[in-house]
Amino acid sequence: MTGLDHEKQTLVEIAVILTDKDLNIIAEGPDIVINQPEEVLDNMEDWSRKTFAENGLLSKIRESKIDMKQAEDMDSSRFLIVLVAILDFLANETVKQACPLAGNSVHLDRRFIAKYMPRLDKHLHYRIVDVSTIKELAARWYPKEFKKAPLKRQTHRALDDIRESIEELRYYRSSIFHQ
Repeated sequence: MTGLDHEKQTLVEIAVILTDKDLNIIAEGPDIVINQPEEVLDNMEDWSRKTFAENGLLSKIRESKIDMKQAEDMDSSRFLIVLVAILDFLANETVKQACPLAGNSVHLDRRFIAKYMPRLDKHLHYRIVDVSTIKELAARWYPKEFKKAPLKRQTHRALDDIRESIEELRYYRSSIFHQ
C-alpha cells in the first residue's frame, strides 16, 4: 500500500499463503507487484516511500507490467488474469466465505481488498485473525512471553510479512495458548 488511507492510497503488492488450522503452510499463492504511475508514487506517504526505496519494492513497482488501470478496466487485462489466478488459487484451496484473512493489522488490508478487489473480499470470511491484537494482549498480560517473541526482519514485503505473521502466531500459540 502506498499509505494507510484506503480512500487516498492504493495497492502495490499482493501475496497469499494458506495455512491449515495448526499454521502449517499448505500452499503459497502468487506474489504480485502492481505498477503505479509516478503521480501516484509522488503522493505516497513518506514512510512507504522511504521503506519501499530501501527494500527494493519501489523499483519493482516501476518495472511491473501490471497496473491499476488494467485492474479497473477488468477486461482480459493482465491484472484480471492475476486476480483470477488468486481467486482460482483460493477457490481450489479454500471454501468460499470460510477462509479468514490473517496477519498483522489485517483490518487495514481488508479495507484495501474491499475497495480494490471486491471479488476477493466476497470470497473471504467476514472474520479476521489479527496477530497484532494478540501481540498487544501478550505485551500487557504475558510480558515475559512477549519479550521472547521472534524478532521480525521488517522487510515490509508481502510474502515476508505473511511468513513473519505465521511464525509470530505459532510462537504465541505455543507460549501462551498451549494446553
